[in-house]
Amino acid sequence: MRQIIPALSRVLILVLLTAASVFAQGDPGWTEPFPPFQIAGNLYYVGSKGLANYLVTTPEGNILINSDLEANVPMIQASIEKLGFKFKDTKILLISHAHWDHDAGSAKIKELTGATYMVMDADVSVVESGGKADFQYGNRPEFLYPPTKVDRVLHDGDEVRLGGAVLVAHLTPGHTKGCTTWTMQVTEGGKTYNVVIVGSPNVNPGYKLIHNHSYPQIAQDYERMWGVLKSLPCDIFLGAHGGYFGLEEKYPHRKAGAANPFIDPDGYMKFVAEKEQEFRTELAKQTLPIR
Repeated sequence: MRQIIPALSRVLILVLLTAASVFAQGDPGWTEPFPPFQIAGNLYYVGSKGLANYLVTTPEGNILINSDLEANVPMIQASIEKLGFKFKDTKILLISHAHWDHDAGSAKIKELTGATYMVMDADVSVVESGGKADFQYGNRPEFLYPPTKVDRVLHDGDEVRLGGAVLVAHLTPGHTKGCTTWTMQVTEGGKTYNVVIVGSPNVNPGYKLIHNHSYPQIAQDYERMWGVLKSLPCDIFLGAHGGYFGLEEKYPHRKAGAANPFIDPDGYMKFVAEKEQEFRTELAKQTLPIR
C-alpha cells in the first residue's frame, strides 16, 4: 500500500503537469486558418478558427481588435489582404484582454503597421510587462510574450473614433483586471445594428475567487461584469473566441439574401446566463468550508 500511494501521486502530478502544458499551448484551433469574411457593414472577421480578430474599416484607415499569438500575425495579415484591404492601413490596435492568446502579437503588429495601441487601464501593466504583471500567470514563462508600449490608456466608457467609426470600451473585469467588451454600431441593408464583442466571462482553471491576494476584488469584479453584459443592447453577438458565439456553426449560413446568422440577441443572453451560472457554481464550490 505504501508503494501504491507514491505511485498514484506521481501519476497525479504527471496528469496535472500535462494539463497545464496543454492549457499553455492552447487549442490547435487557435492557429488554424479560418476564411475571412464580412460580418456586417464595415465589420469583418479576420481571425483563426479559435481566436477571434475583427477589422473595422474606415476611409481614414482601419481598426484591428486583438493581435493573438505571435505566430498568428502573418495569418491575420493574409486574412486582411484577402479581403482587399491593406495590413499597413491598420491605424489602431485594440485588445479584448491582456492574455497571451489575445495580445502576444501586438509588438509585431505595431512594428509592421505603426498602429496606435490602446488598452484598458487595468491591463496596461500586464501588456507593458509582457505578461509578468498578470495576477494568475505572471510567474509562468510559457504565458509570457514581448512587452509592448501602450500609446493610449483607456478607461471605462471611453470612445475610440476613426473615420466615422465609433467603438466604446466597456470595462468587464474578472477574467483579467482590465478585460474589455467592445460595442459599436454597423449599418446593413438600411438597418443599424448594435454589435457586442465580449471580452471574456470565463473563470479559468486555477482562478481563486476568494482569498485571492493578487486580486482581492476578483469576485466583485465578475459581479460587475455580469451587470454590464446584461445591460448592453445586442443584435450582433461576437466575442474573443469563436466558440463564444458559434462561429463555425453560423459561418456556413452567411449567404446573400439570407438572414444574417450573427444577428443573435437570444444567443447572447443565453451565453451570458450560462457563463454567470458557471461562475456562481465555482464560487459556491470555493466558498464551501474545508472538512
